[in-house]
This record gives sequence, structure tokens and C-alpha cells, in this order.
Amino acid sequence: MAEKVAFIGLGVMGYPMAGHLAKAGYEVAVYNRTAARSAKWAAEHGGRAAPTPTEAAKGAHIVFACVGNDDDVREIAIGGAGAFHGMERGAVFVDHTTASASLARELDAATRERGLGFVDAPVSGGQAGAEKGVLTVMAGGEPSAYAVAEPVISAYARAVRLMGPAGAGQLTKMVNQICIAGLVEALSEGIHFAKKAGLDPEAVIDVISKGAAQSWQMENRYKTMIADEFNHGFAVDWMRKDLAICLDEARANGARLPVTALVDQFYAEVQAMGGGRWDTSSLIARLQKADRG
Repeated sequence: MAEKVAFIGLGVMGYPMAGHLAKAGYEVAVYNRTAARSAKWAAEHGGRAAPTPTEAAKGAHIVFACVGNDDDVREIAIGGAGAFHGMERGAVFVDHTTASASLARELDAATRERGLGFVDAPVSGGQAGAEKGVLTVMAGGEPSAYAVAEPVISAYARAVRLMGPAGAGQLTKMVNQICIAGLVEALSEGIHFAKKAGLDPEAVIDVISKGAAQSWQMENRYKTMIADEFNHGFAVDWMRKDLAICLDEARANGARLPVTALVDQFYAEVQAMGGGRWDTSSLIARLQKADRG
């Protein structure tokens, strides 16, 4: 018989991630706040659409979640109809949401009380990575819980690594977002400078991408940045949510993040321009707006 798992949260990331689990041969129960989306997924992949997280979790040896923020995770995990109420002792809860490290530690303690396992496992790779099954997963938790989850996570990840105890996955994701924020701002300024200098920006990127300046953002976003196309990818609203988590954690641990704080304010300017749902590469739009006066 196929192993039973559950997936809670069928957004742009969760929908294809759950699909990869079904394709890998797992028996998948799903839950989404919008029931029609759960029904659509079940019709497409042959799984079971559950009316609540509790019902989705029943009989599953791993319950995955990928929702919006800390409060959303609490609701679907420990709320009145949360997954924890349907999980059997020994089952593992894997949270793919980008959330706070303090929430990870809170859920880790709650699962221990119930005889469950917990792994915080935020992902990187975006919607395209989820659809292609090539996400990078950074995990935190007990090695025993991670050992149960890791081979199943591999259904939609090309890289997964245990970084330390509960919360370590979220802290590693914070490093990821800190680095991306600085990279995207630098790339925006570089393309903006190239245009102002009268250079062909595509030719410039073609040359410098072969050297030390190369990055994923450069390879995958420069064309749409030059063309002022931002209706795709990871939304500015979500990036600001993530950067708020980073800055809160930095205040707690004493890390200095001056560039991250500055870029966060630049993203606030993009939101004020109506770009909350634009891709994070839209930082260049604020520079071009300044040009237009």
C-alpha cells in the first residue's frame, strides 16, 4: 500500500509540491481554505480533498504545510480544526512556510508534548522550482524526525539539508532572503546605470554574467527587468513579509543588517507604486520612476 501523507496549503508553491508527492506514488490528502482548489487538485492528481486540516492529517505519517505566515501556520496546526488533532503518535509535521524561528521552536515544543515529530523546512526556488520539483529545502529539527521526512521531501527538491535544531531551517532561509535582497538591488542599479551610460544592457549582462558578477537573479531576471515586466515570480508583498522576519530576528540576536533594512524600504516604495504583487526584481522600477520625475 502507498504511504499516506497530507499537504495543507495549495497556493502557487503547495499545489505543485503536493502534485509531485502524488506522482511519486504517495497517497495524498489535501486541504486548502478555498475548498474548490482542493477539489481541483484531487481531481487532477487522484488524491483526497479533506474538509479540515484535522481530517487531512488522519492516517498520514507526514503532514506537510505551506501557508502564508506565522498565524496561518498556528491555525492549521494547533487551531480548533488543526492538523495536530488528527495526527497519530510518531507522525511528523513538516512546515514549508517561511515563518519565524520562534514559531518553529513553539511548534517543536507542541509536537513533543503530543508524541509527534517536527521539521521546519522553508524552501527556495520559487514557483518555477516547485513546478519542476527542484526546490532547495533548508531544515531544522531533530535528526530522527528529519530522517523520516527527507526522502519524501526529495519528491520535489533537488537539495535538502538539516541545518540544526528547530528554527535552524527558518534562520537559514533568512540568510537566503538577506542575500537575495542585496543582489536584486545591486542588479537593478547595475542595469539602471548601464542604460544611463548609453550601453546596451543586454550586451552588458551577457558579458558580466560570465564572470564574478554572475548570480541566479542575473541569469533569470535581467531580461524582464530590462523590459519592465514584473507580473510573475515572487511577490514584493511576500518579500517584505520575509524581510520583516529577518529584521525582527536581527534585532533579537544583535546582527547588523543596514543594506537589508534599506532595501526593505525600497520595496515599500514599490508597494506604494502599486507593485505589491510584482516580482521582487521590480526594485528597478523605482529607479526608473525617479528618472521620469
